[in-house]
Amino acid sequence: MKRFFGIFAVAMMIMTLFGCNKTDNGVDNPFFEAVWDTPYGAPPFDRIKFEHFEPAFEQGMSLQNEEIATIVESKEEPSFENVILAYDNSGEMLSRVSRVFSMLNSAETNDQMQALSAKLSPLQAAHRDAIALNDILFQKIKSVYDRRLAMDLTPEQLRLVEKIYDGFVRSGALLGEEDKARLKQINEQLSALSVKFGQNLLAETNASTLEVTREELNGVPATVLDAAEDQARKMERGEGKYVFTLHKPSMLPLLTYAENRSLREQIYKAYILRGNNDNENDNKSVIADIISLRYEKAKLLGYKTFADYVVSNQMAKTPEAVYNLLEQVYEPALEQSKKELERMKSMFKRDEGSDAEFASWDWWYYAEKVRKADYDLEEEKVRQYLSLDNVKSGIFFLANRLYGVTFRPLNAPLYHPECEVYEVVDGDDKPLGALYFDFHPRPGKRAGAWCGTFRRQSYKDGERVAPVVSIVCNFTRPSGSTPALLSIDETETMFHEFGHALHNLFADVKYQGLGGVEGDFVELPSQIMENWVFTSEMLKQYAVHYRTGEVMPDDMIERIQRSAKFNKGFTTTELVAAALSDMDIHSVASADKVDVNAFEKESLITKRGLIPQIEPRYHYTYFNHVFNSGYSAGYYFYIWAEVLDKDAHRAFVESGDLFNRDVAERFRREILSRGGERDGMDMYRAFRGADPDKNAMLIARGLIDESNMESADDNRVREVGRVDTRAQARARAERSRRERAEARAAADSLAKAEPSEE
Repeated sequence: MKRFFGIFAVAMMIMTLFGCNKTDNGVDNPFFEAVWDTPYGAPPFDRIKFEHFEPAFEQGMSLQNEEIATIVESKEEPSFENVILAYDNSGEMLSRVSRVFSMLNSAETNDQMQALSAKLSPLQAAHRDAIALNDILFQKIKSVYDRRLAMDLTPEQLRLVEKIYDGFVRSGALLGEEDKARLKQINEQLSALSVKFGQNLLAETNASTLEVTREELNGVPATVLDAAEDQARKMERGEGKYVFTLHKPSMLPLLTYAENRSLREQIYKAYILRGNNDNENDNKSVIADIISLRYEKAKLLGYKTFADYVVSNQMAKTPEAVYNLLEQVYEPALEQSKKELERMKSMFKRDEGSDAEFASWDWWYYAEKVRKADYDLEEEKVRQYLSLDNVKSGIFFLANRLYGVTFRPLNAPLYHPECEVYEVVDGDDKPLGALYFDFHPRPGKRAGAWCGTFRRQSYKDGERVAPVVSIVCNFTRPSGSTPALLSIDETETMFHEFGHALHNLFADVKYQGLGGVEGDFVELPSQIMENWVFTSEMLKQYAVHYRTGEVMPDDMIERIQRSAKFNKGFTTTELVAAALSDMDIHSVASADKVDVNAFEKESLITKRGLIPQIEPRYHYTYFNHVFNSGYSAGYYFYIWAEVLDKDAHRAFVESGDLFNRDVAERFRREILSRGGERDGMDMYRAFRGADPDKNAMLIARGLIDESNMESADDNRVREVGRVDTRAQARARAERSRRERAEARAAADSLAKAEPSEE
């Protein structure tokens, strides 16, 4: 019972820390209510207060400890129901408060929330470890796992057993007591460091602004000027002032249109130096500590590097497979970007003189000039047809055409007045879930765009519990009478995040432990949606001029499509450079503290020849994906999934109907609704009938010519075909052993019963 007493001690510690903050034993605390009487069980944001979170976390952890103790203390023979299912169902209240707090701490945070996050993070890590490293609990799980093939389990139940067992092993269940104690320390430290990284980055992003006058903004469109003037007004900077921030909807238009090169340099340097300014928000030492601890954790768990640890549980399986794909993309992308640079240099020299050197902050400005010269296309004119409401209606149209779902405004509690919420209804009028939208940047919102859930889909008493999903973005704001007009990139981002939302909304998975998919599979449902964005069929539906009501003209659509591969060398290079630097720093085979800037320079410039005119999409000091999110040693996920999404979209193209309902229903049935009930590649093959062909992605990025494409069968991504989990491999080996034993037994029986033929 030693491990049980360990859990009890952790629980007592947490209760002691939180006890003084508990409010009236949960009275009036919405998190203590078993059910929320709101549409789709959405969080009652109108009643949730900051002081409710601490006691709710305390109670949630305490209840899960009691649920685990019930499993541990049971005298019954371990079974699927009393061990696996009981564990899968544990922690419901903790999950609920954690999801709400996490989403709000990303989208609507403040100093109090951040302080509480810093306090809670190591406590939650300790709570998770107390469960994951519980010897008695693991032995009961192992007992079921060892007998799983002899049990009458459904395929989903068998997979749940294997995933839970493997999860405990990956969490250190097989370690000795000394190593377990060290692993707990590492996890608590990593949790606190991750929070620190995110808080530093938010502070850096909010602290840096560029204040200018109208005379300095030649070339900047009126809509951008209006937004900058509104920002100055909100910040009380006085009349005649214009303020630009480091949020991309503010920064990128300045980089794209400002004739004043000095302004472009100032704002871009401020952006790429976030967390690297040797101040109180510097992230270099935070990163060095994270990398050292991640390596130590990987070694404790039996892996060569942290990258090996992470990738072993993904479709790729090995860092070598990841590097193989990334290098295949990086090298031609870099060569293409050099050609793009040469095209811009003549314009640059004409403007700045023959002795001037083209710099990274010049790329957007001159790329836009090339777009206009070569394709007669100005993004500012395209934006006039891409109002936020238009794009949203286009997304709703696409979802209805493909899957028959509809979206209806829903009167539900909001966490911010700018939010919108819809109920999502299936073709048979059955409710699928609720969907929140939160579109615009605020000081309390971290940068980027993401999709999360306030409540995941689940089953309770045999009935599907609908999810509550949220899409959070940082899109261009409306200004005066002008609505929010999205850029081409923002429009693609909207479709991308909506794909994640559909993945959550269509989920129909019985067990919580089967809700997730491999990291390098998770971007398939989102990225496939981007393939429809600028097709003629879609643009005719949603691209309407915000003032005149004119549908986007055919010649503009044709120019958009002709320019589809424009600047792809640059965008691919900056993306893959970030993925490679992520893999490199997580492939260090030492606990020594890295010099972050020197390591990055060695990784990208010395080793791979990244040209100075291109910065990686993320430098380490603001690489939130890998140091404060779930993409450590996993930023490659986007490229890996793009192989899948481009090949998957071909199924629609090959059918002759981009809205083919049969193909869409197969995609929904085999992929979107299944969660992690099967391996990602097995789900993909069930949909496509073959391994993915990587050429579809290379063609889409303009890295190879379709006319020179080799046989698709020769380019199937077979290395991602070997995706059996260790559990599945062991299961097959066990089945094979049993079959051989049965065959030998049958042969022996036959030999005894019949005379030899010799």
